[in-house]
Amino acid sequence: MSLVNDSFKTPMKKLPIHHELIVTTLGAGHFPYGPGTMGALMGIVIWYLIELATNYPLCMQITAGLTIALTFIGAYSSTIAERYWGEDPSKVVIDETVGQWIALLAIPADFTWWHVLAAFILFRFFDIVKPLGVRKMERFKGGWGIMADDILAGCYSAVLIFLFTSIAW
Repeated sequence: MSLVNDSFKTPMKKLPIHHELIVTTLGAGHFPYGPGTMGALMGIVIWYLIELATNYPLCMQITAGLTIALTFIGAYSSTIAERYWGEDPSKVVIDETVGQWIALLAIPADFTWWHVLAAFILFRFFDIVKPLGVRKMERFKGGWGIMADDILAGCYSAVLIFLFTSIAW
């Protein structure tokens, strides 16, 4: 059974590889158990590789740039992916990667792995439980509905990390 592209009324076979690599965060979304968690972990791995290769200020600038760019690219590619895989498919995890990067943007220059773990746990909490309007973000259509809830979850996580590091750490 092939899907039909409503825009062009042509049979669609397979999601183009560039969209698949984007929306699955280089394949992490194909992990059979907890693909969203894998997408968030892939965000941490990519962030840490950037941090190892650069210094903290440059890492944060690159992370911010990637976050902005992949928010728009991810929304577009996620819209395309929905045509092939259905509405909000679980293997689309670019939203988790972007949300995780937003949370990581709040950790301090003298971070420890406790900061990274806190960013991960807080982000996954807000992404899974979806409190404080996070669930309402899913009402947007297409790729923006996929991306928006994770962006807000990342923002909530970043605020809490900033507050914790300002007060406690």
